Amino acid sequence: MIALVDEHTLDETAALAAAACLFRGFSEPARLSIVRHLALGEHKVVDLTRHLGLAQATVSKHLACLKDCGLVETRPQGRASLWSLAHPEATLRLLAAAEEVLALTGDAVVLCPTYGTGSASAHADHETPTHA
Repeated sequence: MIALVDEHTLDETAALAAAACLFRGFSEPARLSIVRHLALGEHKVVDLTRHLGLAQATVSKHLACLKDCGLVETRPQGRASLWSLAHPEATLRLLAAAEEVLALTGDAVVLCPTYGTGSASAHADHETPTHA
């Protein structure tokens, strides 16, 4: 649960803004797919490109975004880097909770005129792999 401090509106506003940033980090399908793959264990960029069918540059940009958000981390292995979730247990709980909410809402999120798959904002969000 997002901690909100009633006596300090600025703290509440900052907490809500931080939560919104977190959800934007997960809002792009390619980033979410990368996170789901990293939930299975460490991967090299080349492995992720092969598994996801994405260009290496696209995967690298999304990994950089996720790293900037503190969601993934990397460690060297020879000349390559292995990527993993920075907080795997918490991330898995968040993904499980999202799946539960999606199951409860049915098609409502997908059909949402503002954020659904047919909305203008959904298409604008997925044109280029920009930072969250």
